[in-house]
Amino acid sequence: MSMPTSRKAQPEPLEPFRPLPVAVFHILVAVADRERHGYAIMQDVAARTDGHLRLSPGTLYGSIKRLLEDGLIEELSERPDPEDDDVRRRYYRITPRGRKVAIEESTRLAKLLRQARATGLAPRTV
Repeated sequence: MSMPTSRKAQPEPLEPFRPLPVAVFHILVAVADRERHGYAIMQDVAARTDGHLRLSPGTLYGSIKRLLEDGLIEELSERPDPEDDDVRRRYYRITPRGRKVAIEESTRLAKLLRQARATGLAPRTV
């Protein structure tokens, strides 16, 4: 009689995430360095893009729902500062999988920018 062998579950490939939608990439960047609630994500994205990208609530929360389903972010069960907070807020943070996807997208974008610079389509410095 043979003993059953345990199999490690293979992680899902990251290919379906490339290229990332712009809003999704910006959300991952916003939660990469700290936990944030939805409105804080919206403010961070607007600030990082000098107001060029303003996420509507529909875009933000639709993207968050998809990011949660795909395991790229997770909702915190504890509140960062419960005494100075609105109980209706939900806080999110990036997962290791989300960080990997964001790094791959950053690498893809950097390569694209290098190619654009090489052909004169982008300035040498930003």
